[in-house]
Amino acid sequence: MLRPDTFALTALLGLLTTIGPLSVDLYLPALPEIGRELAAPTAQVQWTISAYLVGFAFGQVGYGPLADIHGRRPVLLVALVAFCAATLVCAVASDIGWLIAARAIQAIGASGAAVLARAVVRDLYHGARAGREMSIMGMIMGLAPVMAPTAGGVLQAAFGWRSCFYFLFAIGAVAVVLVRRLLPETLPTRPPGRFHLGDLFRGCGVIARHRGFRAHLALISLSYAGLFAYISGSPFVLQDFFGLSPIEFGLAFAAAAIGVVAGSWLAVHIVMRIGLNRTIGLGAAALAAGAIILALTTAMAPGSTVAFVLPMMLYLAGMGLTMPQALAGALQPFPDRAGTASSLAGFVQQTAAAAAGAIVGHFLASTAWPLVIVVAVTGTLTLAVWATTEQVREMPVRRS
Repeated sequence: MLRPDTFALTALLGLLTTIGPLSVDLYLPALPEIGRELAAPTAQVQWTISAYLVGFAFGQVGYGPLADIHGRRPVLLVALVAFCAATLVCAVASDIGWLIAARAIQAIGASGAAVLARAVVRDLYHGARAGREMSIMGMIMGLAPVMAPTAGGVLQAAFGWRSCFYFLFAIGAVAVVLVRRLLPETLPTRPPGRFHLGDLFRGCGVIARHRGFRAHLALISLSYAGLFAYISGSPFVLQDFFGLSPIEFGLAFAAAAIGVVAGSWLAVHIVMRIGLNRTIGLGAAALAAGAIILALTTAMAPGSTVAFVLPMMLYLAGMGLTMPQALAGALQPFPDRAGTASSLAGFVQQTAAAAAGAIVGHFLASTAWPLVIVVAVTGTLTLAVWATTEQVREMPVRRS
């Protein structure tokens, strides 16, 4: 079993958090082809993303409370097996309805990996140290949007869009083996008794009433909603409106995603010196700046790939700075309910992302403006929340 305070354990946790975004980013270049092969309009193809986000949101609700009682490893293994089974269904889906349904179940499995990886971090670390650990995981997770669209474009060109899902199945199978052999159980103590639905609602109520948790959650949800507005809309903006090929789209998407890695890398090196709050503030400023610049360049240089990608790179760098620290801050007050807090944070975060993706998908027609407006609103609101909630976010640890 891997020991705490080792890069190997952090890398394994990073792999687990990567499964979720990889399941979205890898097949993005294939979205137009999926629509053509399955005879589905753009709005229905977009639902393969929205259904995934909804499944990811609701799937997280039960994992944390169950893992707070039964341990991290067994619950995580069940989630990974569900992910693998649903991914195979995605690979053989014969119509868009089956693909949408399988994507929702795939997301339910993937959501367990994200929830429990965060819970393990809270079990082992706290404060700025937890934020640093989350940032290292964020760097690893950030490699998914850098490499996945290009890899997905290559897979699609060589073997068709179904190969993307066979590749995801292989990743999930590797994760199952690694968790079984290497991941230690980190739950400090297991409470007596069995899980009851009332325990879930009571635990969520305690967490949701904590003002510091809500403030951190607003930072997480807003920045993440902007990211998924970009993820859901960019395949159509860059390929259908700007005329890029699937591989060119993958390269453009990867260029913007370098911002996540850069922001997370910077957070790793500064959070222990300047603390969670200032690191979040730096990220919120980058989010707002990238969002405003994107709106300006869209107005002044419509159709320019460079003018579209560079502001998103800055926005995503801000997200790399903001989200890991905000997640650490959200879980910090609940050492005895880290799993439940992680579930609740993930549910709200993914619900906001699903809403943003659905809005963009509904209004996207022949212009990038629906995507740009959502990114502009979320970026500027993130900075506003950070600037007005500092005292609230410093509320003390909450014990059951």
